[in-house]
Amino acid sequence: MPAPRDPATLLAAARLYYQQNRSQAEIATTLGTSRSNVSRMLTEAQRQGIVEIRINDPEGRVHELEDELRTTFGLGEVRVAHTRNVPGLRMEDAVGTQAARLLLDELKDSMTVALSWGHALQAMVYATTAEQEHHRLTLVQLVGGLSSISNEISGQELVRELAVRLGAEYRFLHAPATLESVTSRDALLAEPSIRTALEDANRADIAFVGIGTPTHGSSSAILESLNLSKAEHDEFWAHEPAGDVAARYYNAQGSPIRGVVDDRVLGISLDGLLEIPNVVGVASGRAKTPGVLGALRGRIIDSLVCDEALARSVLSAAGSSTGGKHA
Repeated sequence: MPAPRDPATLLAAARLYYQQNRSQAEIATTLGTSRSNVSRMLTEAQRQGIVEIRINDPEGRVHELEDELRTTFGLGEVRVAHTRNVPGLRMEDAVGTQAARLLLDELKDSMTVALSWGHALQAMVYATTAEQEHHRLTLVQLVGGLSSISNEISGQELVRELAVRLGAEYRFLHAPATLESVTSRDALLAEPSIRTALEDANRADIAFVGIGTPTHGSSSAILESLNLSKAEHDEFWAHEPAGDVAARYYNAQGSPIRGVVDDRVLGISLDGLLEIPNVVGVASGRAKTPGVLGALRGRIIDSLVCDEALARSVLSAAGSSTGGKHA
């Protein structure tokens, strides 16, 4: 390592090189030193933090965070959307764009693609523009519909819209996501059309799922739709739910929360989700940290698309002791 140099001299060399585009030979003449010494000065300026080099990906991704998430959790594909200091850019739209690109990268002929619901997936669907035609592509739902969330982010609407954009076939799951009793749910599960729709979901080649936290958004709306009694409410929260995927709740370690809520949901189970070869979690916002971290710890998702702030928050919360899906 070269000996430390005067910061003022290092700053002068850095300005000549990076701002005025002077060659190292010219800088050496100006500062009365050798060309090799100028090279060492520029390296030292970086080491002392006088010079910071930033590489901005034109695709709007933060690759260093993607690498860290992939290594920490053993993930397959990771896309982290750059959202800081970008005027007019909505975080959900940035995440949706990256999710749409991942979707198009993964698509192959004769694939079955399954969707859950939510604002992040809505942004993905609206950002999808297919440039290549795929044959025998099918879109299916992972979970029934929910009247208490806005119609445009429901599973049926997203499946239909994405199918139109991709020129694909689609199949609806004509059933609500939640029922008032286990008996009602079981009665619907006995219907051939519903049973077939869930079988299609279980056979999906890839799934894109929103990740919720039980105190926010559609995840909270699911719980409200159940009209739980106080005893049922207390029983559910005693398990300390951290998040949900396709209306299936889990704790901070990603372990499924069975019981009164799970028994009244009509959709793919977490066990069924684990059988899908590639489950892509799509989420935005720091509030989703507990849900995303639980899904990673429980090996519920194989790939992740999120924003920069959420990525940093998840890594910070994870510490150094977290395992991943393929660990």
